[in-house]
Amino acid sequence: MENGHNGHNGHNGHNGQSGRGANSEARSALRSAAAERVYGKHGGYRNLTAYRVAEMLYDYTCRFCDRYIPFKDRHHDQMVQSARSGYQNIAEGSEDSATSRKLEMNLTNVAKSSLGELARDYRKHLTRRKLPIWQQGERLFEEARALRPNTLEEAAAWVNQKKAGGCTEERAANLGAILAAQAHYLSERLLDRHARDFENEGGFSERLYQARIAQHHGRNQESRGGETN
Repeated sequence: MENGHNGHNGHNGHNGQSGRGANSEARSALRSAAAERVYGKHGGYRNLTAYRVAEMLYDYTCRFCDRYIPFKDRHHDQMVQSARSGYQNIAEGSEDSATSRKLEMNLTNVAKSSLGELARDYRKHLTRRKLPIWQQGERLFEEARALRPNTLEEAAAWVNQKKAGGCTEERAANLGAILAAQAHYLSERLLDRHARDFENEGGFSERLYQARIAQHHGRNQESRGGETN
């Protein structure tokens, strides 16, 4: 997990910046009051903790796989694709929530499943390599769980600490398993929020109906005002 290793840059055109750039700064064209009434607030996935953790986990997994798993090993592609599915489906669900709460929930659930699979793959890697799987309550497990790195560099710096306990590969795989488990938990929390939002606010069809009723009511009010004058 050396900081200078950048072999993961070739995966899906990912450049280590996780899609950040000029396009992410562009303002939405859906700025009218009508658009807000019909589509509601959507697409703010970059503000979601679940998305940010899953996105960083993708960078981490690409580097881990390039460092420790041969490219021809099917586990290499499987782990990278699971990590990619995690953050991509959270983002797509957030965007699609404009017209489908159901699709948003379905995609978030796919993300959750992919992140759970990734956590299992990290643990399976430790088993195949005959390395210990850290358990809750152990010093290294608790230290890794509390790390919560914001960047790939922070995660790599922790893995590469000298005399910190365990070999580098053991630390890298166990941290990956813990980060994946945390991302999985956050995606479950996000699903729970989707359920509460749906109960409180309804879905796209209800917004369409409410927007049409509000527009009709506004026109009636204008019409009455004109007759009074």
